Amino acid sequence: MRARLMSFLLRPTRLPILWGVIVSALFVVAETFLTDPLERWAPGSSLGVVYLLGVLVVSYLWGLRLGVPTAVISGFAFDYFHLPPAHTITIFSSWSWIALVIFVVVALLAGWAAALMRSLVVEADNRRREADTDAKMSRLLLRTERVRSALPAASQRLAKGLGLPFLTIEVDAVPGDGERRALPLVEGTTRLGTLLVPDGLPDTTMRRLRERVVPSLEALLQAARDREAISQALETSRDQLRRIAEVQAALRRVATLVARGVPPTDIFDAVACETGLLLRADYTVIERYEPDGTIVLVSWWSKEGATSMPPVGSRWPVREHSVAGLVRRTRRPGRMTRHEAPTGELAEWARAQRIVSTVGSPIVVEARLWGVMISLFRAPEPSSPTDEEHMLEFTELIATAISNAQARDELAASRARVVAASDETRHRIERDLHDGAQQRLVSLGLELRTVESGMPEELVELRQRLSHAVDGLALVLEDLRELSRGIHPAILSKGGLGPALKMLARRSLVPVELDVRADRRLPERVEVAAYFVVSEALTNVAKHAQASMAWVEVDADDARVTISVRDDGVGGANTRVGSGLIGLSDRVQALDGTLEIASPAGQGTTLTATIPLGTG
Repeated sequence: MRARLMSFLLRPTRLPILWGVIVSALFVVAETFLTDPLERWAPGSSLGVVYLLGVLVVSYLWGLRLGVPTAVISGFAFDYFHLPPAHTITIFSSWSWIALVIFVVVALLAGWAAALMRSLVVEADNRRREADTDAKMSRLLLRTERVRSALPAASQRLAKGLGLPFLTIEVDAVPGDGERRALPLVEGTTRLGTLLVPDGLPDTTMRRLRERVVPSLEALLQAARDREAISQALETSRDQLRRIAEVQAALRRVATLVARGVPPTDIFDAVACETGLLLRADYTVIERYEPDGTIVLVSWWSKEGATSMPPVGSRWPVREHSVAGLVRRTRRPGRMTRHEAPTGELAEWARAQRIVSTVGSPIVVEARLWGVMISLFRAPEPSSPTDEEHMLEFTELIATAISNAQARDELAASRARVVAASDETRHRIERDLHDGAQQRLVSLGLELRTVESGMPEELVELRQRLSHAVDGLALVLEDLRELSRGIHPAILSKGGLGPALKMLARRSLVPVELDVRADRRLPERVEVAAYFVVSEALTNVAKHAQASMAWVEVDADDARVTISVRDDGVGGANTRVGSGLIGLSDRVQALDGTLEIASPAGQGTTLTATIPLGTG
C-alpha cells in the first residue's frame, strides 16, 4: 500500500487535467461542508486554513495551472460562506476584501510551495532511479568481456529505469528514423556509439536525456571500452607469458638432456617433439645436409604418433625451391606455402598429408651449416611470426649437442689413442726386456756357472766370489722380471685375464678372495684395463686400507665386464687425489666405461669399474 502511494505521488507525469478539475471541485465542496459545523467553536475568519488543504493537494498533483484557479475559487467560497456579511462577496460590499486577498495570496504561495516540493521530490526520485540504473549499467558493462554483447541487456535496463517503452544503445553511428530519434554518444573526438530513443518524447524528457543520461552513458561506455582494451591487453600478456613459460620449459628440458650428454639421436627426437608441440605443428623433421647435394632424414615427430613418414636415414636431393633449399641458400630461417611447393618425393608426401605451409631453421655447428629443422602445418591460417625465433633457439641446442658429441668422440678417440699407444709401448718394453736383457742375463749366469764348475778346487775363494756373482745376477734377473710384469704382464697376453688376476692375488700382501666369471677371452684392451684396475686397487689396499681381507669379483656378459674390488679396511679414502686413480679413470673412460669409488669411513672401500665390450 505504501509503495503504491509513493509511486502515485512520485509519478513523473501528471494525471489528466479533467481529473484535477473534479478533485478541485470536490475539495471545495467538502471543505465548505466541513467548515460549516466548525463555526460553532471557531471564528469564521480562521477557517480559511481548511481551504488550503485542497489547494496544496491540487497544486502538488496538477501544478500551479490548476492550483491557482483552486486557490481563487477556495477564496471566494471562504469569503461567501464564512466572512461577514454571510452569503455575500465582500470584495464588492466592504473592506473585508482584504482578508480575501490575504487568503488568496497565502493559498497561492502554499500551492507554489506544494508544486515546487513535488518537482523537487520527483527530481530527487528521478536522480535516485538514475543512480540505481547507472549502478546496474556499470555492473553489467564493466563486468563483461565484450561490450557489444552486453548492450542489449543494458538497453533494456536503461529503458526500464527511465520509464521509456524502448531504448537501444548501438556502438556504431546509426541514424534516426520515423520511430526512433538518434542521440550521438561522443567522447572528445571519438564516436562511442548511438543512443536510439522513441521519437516524440516531451521536451523535459529529452532535456533530461541530453543533460544527464547521455553524459553518464558516454563516460560509462568509455570506461567499458577502456576496460575491454585493458582486459584484452592483459589476456594477450597472459598468453605471451604462458607462451614464454612453455618455451622456457621446453628449452630447459632439452638443455638438461644436452647437459647430461645423452646421445645426439635422443636429443634430435626430443627437439623435434618439443618444437612440434610448442609451434602446434603437425609434423617436425630434422635433416642433415650431405656434401653430395642430398639431405638425410635424421629424426621426425608427428602429432598423430605413428604415421607414414619416410624412415629415418632416407635420402633425397635438395630442391632449390624447397624450404631445405631456401635455408641452405640463405643460411637463415624461412617459410614456404603450398603455392610455392616444389616437386619431388618429399613434396609428394607433403601434398598427400595436406600440408599447407612449412617453416625451416638452419642448424649451424661451429660456423658450418650442418642441417635444417622443418615444421609442417595443415592449418590454413599462417603460423606465428615468432616461430622462426623459437626454432632458432632449439636449433642452437641441437648444434650444442652435436658439438658436444663431436668433442666427446674426439676426446674418447684421443684417450683411446693414448691408452693404445701406452699399452703398445708397455708391451714393446716388456718384449724387449724379455727377449733382450733377461735373455742376456740368463746367458751370463749360465756362463759364470760353467766357469765356476771348471775352476780348480783349491781356488776356493775365487769359486765363492763367482757363486756370489751368479746369485747377484739371479736377483737382478728376478727384479727385472718383476719390472717387466708391472709394465705389461706376459701372462696376461698368454693366459688371459683369469690367470693374470690369480697371479696378482698370490703376490698381494693382503689375502685376496678372487671370483672371476668370464668363460672366454675378452678384447685385449678390456683385459689390460681390468688387470690394471685390480692391480692399482690391491696396491692401494696394501698401502692405505689397513685391511685384513680383500675381495675381487669380475663378471663378464655379452655387453660389458664389471670389476669390483672391496676391502674391510678403515675406509675414508680421498678419491680426488692420486695419479694412479686418475690414470685408471682415463683408461676406463677411454673405453667408454665408468669408474666409481665408495669409501665411507670405517666401512671399507669399494671400487667398481664397468667397461663395455664393444669398444675393445
